[in-house]
Amino acid sequence: MSNSVYDTYVSPLSTRYASAEMKFNFSDRKKFTTWRSLWTLLAQAEQELGLDITDQQLKELRDNVDNVNFAAAVEEEKLTRHDIMAHVHTYAACCPTAGPIIHLGATSCDIGDNADLIVLRDAFDILLPKLAGCVKTLGEFADEHKHLATLGFTHFQPAQLTTVGKRACLWLQDLILCEKNISRVRADLKFRGIKGTTGTQASFLQLFNGDYEKVRELDNRVTRLAGFPASYSVTGQTYPRIVDAEVVSSLSILGAAVHKMCTDLRLLAGMNEIGEPFEPTQIGSSAMAYKQNPMRSERVCSIARYLMNLVNNPLSTASVQWLERTLDDSANRRLCLSEAFLAADSIMLTLQNILEGLSVFPKVISRNIEKVLPFMATENIIIAMVKVGGDRQVCHEKIRVLSLEAASTVRLEGKDNDLLDRIVKDPYFAPILDQLPHLLDPSTFIGCAPDQVKYFLKEEVQPVVNKYISKIKSSATKLDI
Repeated sequence: MSNSVYDTYVSPLSTRYASAEMKFNFSDRKKFTTWRSLWTLLAQAEQELGLDITDQQLKELRDNVDNVNFAAAVEEEKLTRHDIMAHVHTYAACCPTAGPIIHLGATSCDIGDNADLIVLRDAFDILLPKLAGCVKTLGEFADEHKHLATLGFTHFQPAQLTTVGKRACLWLQDLILCEKNISRVRADLKFRGIKGTTGTQASFLQLFNGDYEKVRELDNRVTRLAGFPASYSVTGQTYPRIVDAEVVSSLSILGAAVHKMCTDLRLLAGMNEIGEPFEPTQIGSSAMAYKQNPMRSERVCSIARYLMNLVNNPLSTASVQWLERTLDDSANRRLCLSEAFLAADSIMLTLQNILEGLSVFPKVISRNIEKVLPFMATENIIIAMVKVGGDRQVCHEKIRVLSLEAASTVRLEGKDNDLLDRIVKDPYFAPILDQLPHLLDPSTFIGCAPDQVKYFLKEEVQPVVNKYISKIKSSATKLDI
């Protein structure tokens, strides 16, 4: 059989959807070089605290962090059935002087788990600026359209008017809440630290001849050298697996927020009020050549649905970690943690592309408003009649009868809403006919929506954008597929 990439399974997240930087973050190269960096930091801290480790050995370790023989590691793992020890052996092979002190006193999770936490931290640092970029672009869209009246919907039935910008702020509010949640989870991440086999640090206590303060300082030094402010005070063999559940949960919540937003965009695209980007050579349907399907929003919903369901994996894993640990977490975590971030990353990439190319169709929006605005204006008409001396109950009854007649015309005959014509023809309403243009002006039905947008963008959106402004990419996001 051929060795071509086309002859084996590859994940769509790595070939079609996620970014290069997120894929690298979960790559073998990143993982194994991080392991080597941690072995180096451990040796450095052990030397600083008095163990017999030479500067030459440390230099040899540092010089070979990137010198990974991947093929040799694969062969070693076939023999040892242990990934960490396979890489201890291959690292030692290119560090003949330092080989004897690699992994000194450590257990696998002193390296593997701490490396995982570094990868999770870095994944958050890749994802959060992309989320902020979507917030920024959507905020600009909301500001541009804060005065544009549009039909509001409850139960997907026409309701009071809102504005296109105000509706966008509903999406923004969800994204703001997601940023707050994800950034908190990122800030709460701690290092596992140097804890040993079952978390008791027994091997390190032996290395330092019973000096617990040195053991404690070793933990603190490696933690700081790895870029973490603190480690978990107590652990079993692993860091608390509930942390993984919290990490994936924060991403799953983002998936739900973006799924809701892109579902709204799909509905609005079906009403021809808003359209997502559509390339000149893009094909919407193999059969129906006229179609312009909202395929980007559909992609977001599809991947978001996958992301939302991933949270059950770390929840289950955390619930079955027997005593100090069990290994049935390992294979599941390899899949779940990486795919959660790759999925979230791909969603942010596609959403940014959608937001940068959103089109709004005001004439369609206006026509849709006109179909139902006469019904919405009835309360204004009643009030106007009362102000010129009319009886509220009499006016209400006349409006009720005319509205039912107009509704019947729309539903049974398929004609346009003619309630306004019926009102104009009824002599009872003659005293307010000159007020009708104002009473039917859509801008008088949107309440405080424009001001709500203005202050929301200023008070809640802009601070989030400012947090990441130096990391937000300004160029348009192009999707390869």
